[in-house]
Amino acid sequence: MAGESILIVDDTPMNLKLTSVLLSGDGYQVHTACDAEHALELLKELRPHLILMDVQMPGMDGLELTRVLKRNPDTRAIPVVALTAYVMRGDEERTREAGCDGYITKPIDTRTFGTTVCAYLTRSSVAAVN
Repeated sequence: MAGESILIVDDTPMNLKLTSVLLSGDGYQVHTACDAEHALELLKELRPHLILMDVQMPGMDGLELTRVLKRNPDTRAIPVVALTAYVMRGDEERTREAGCDGYITKPIDTRTFGTTVCAYLTRSSVAAVN
């Protein structure tokens, strides 16, 4: 599904760089935002096929940003996948309750990350057709 647009929202520069390099290498059009405010600004013009959302960020965190996006008619259909180091019991459920469509734990597995992202894109494409 190369060529699709993906927005990565993460406040850690190394995480942004790693995920960007991996996805760009797989042929995706990658856009990045270092915080929620930057993401909201980009989303005024950009309609990515998928958003990879860091959960823990200063200011507005990823779960609150997801809630904002899912309330907005212009962005609610964009699938959001949480990227998080949280792996405690109940964490995945909290991301789902906020509106996330998926959950990927950090540190990411660089060998399977592209395949995992592709699966979320495929899932959202199938859902859009049905």
